[in-house]
Amino acid sequence: MRDTLTVHLGPRSYPISFGTELASQVRMTLDVMAQTGRRVAVVTDANVAANLDAARQAMFGATPTFVAPSGEGSKSLETLGQVLNFCAEQKLGRSDALFAYGGGVIGDLTGYAAASWLRGVDFYQVPTTLLAMVDSSVGGKTGINLAAGKNLVGAFHQPRGVFIATELLATLPPREFAAGCAEIIKTGLLGDLELFARLERAPLSLSSADLTDVIRRCCALKARVVEADEFETAQDGGRALLNLGHTFCHAIEQATGYGAYLHGEAVAVGLCAAARLSQKLGLISTDDVARIERVIAIHQLPTRLKAPLLMTDLTAAMARDKKVRVGQLRFVVLQLLGQAVTRDSVDSALAAACFREVGAV
Repeated sequence: MRDTLTVHLGPRSYPISFGTELASQVRMTLDVMAQTGRRVAVVTDANVAANLDAARQAMFGATPTFVAPSGEGSKSLETLGQVLNFCAEQKLGRSDALFAYGGGVIGDLTGYAAASWLRGVDFYQVPTTLLAMVDSSVGGKTGINLAAGKNLVGAFHQPRGVFIATELLATLPPREFAAGCAEIIKTGLLGDLELFARLERAPLSLSSADLTDVIRRCCALKARVVEADEFETAQDGGRALLNLGHTFCHAIEQATGYGAYLHGEAVAVGLCAAARLSQKLGLISTDDVARIERVIAIHQLPTRLKAPLLMTDLTAAMARDKKVRVGQLRFVVLQLLGQAVTRDSVDSALAAACFREVGAV
């Protein structure tokens, strides 16, 4: 069974394929490229290589493969250099392509390597985590982290295709599945109230009959947002809305050294802080905040910091966030459940109060 959604971006348009047996479609894409003399290489990580190697071989056969260490630490200048050296070793030319076979870290890293190698080569996404399927594999944001902040180095570089094969989730640990649910909850909050209500009724799981439909729904909303504001230049709203909860989230990740929280776990706490900020701005009610926290909790995600973090460290991290505009923090807040807006010049003391309510000291 196969379904396709197109991200319409003129010459940069591309299909997202959904289904359960997509190995043949990936293999066919490689065969077509080989017939025209195009070379291909794959980037993955150690966990995926260990747990999904049979699926990798079904898709890519003996295609040269670079295996990065697992974890957020691979979104680094060091690993980027290793991937670029791998491209050089494989003699990849301007007409060749990279395939990202892994989660969000691998997708971001591979995409940025593709944007950088020979000033830009094609790449394709084959996401293996729920978070990557519903969010990071779509939209063309690529990049790496620095000690100074998350995703401070990167490029807009759209993939040429995305293959979302839900059977790849079968070996995903429960904690990683829950992390992906955080981005699904975010999608419902910012633009799909029906999706949010569905998540309220029952937590999403690997056995949910509508899992593929939920993933497709998230991709469709993100595609619409990206089509309207591909390079995040809108003065208000636009692609920035996809960052709901992420100003808080990125500060948590940086303050903890990108190791204590999975990205989705930090998103979950960030959504709780963003909900409280929205309530303090007079936009949503305390009951709405409670609804949001209940949905997050039933998906086995944290609603508060696992351990106290210093407010000074979090404030410094927020000040370095890439969403800062002319020295002012920019937050995405909820005008109501299912509708988000951007808000500039939020009082830093108000943001700090929200952070304290979720466990900062």
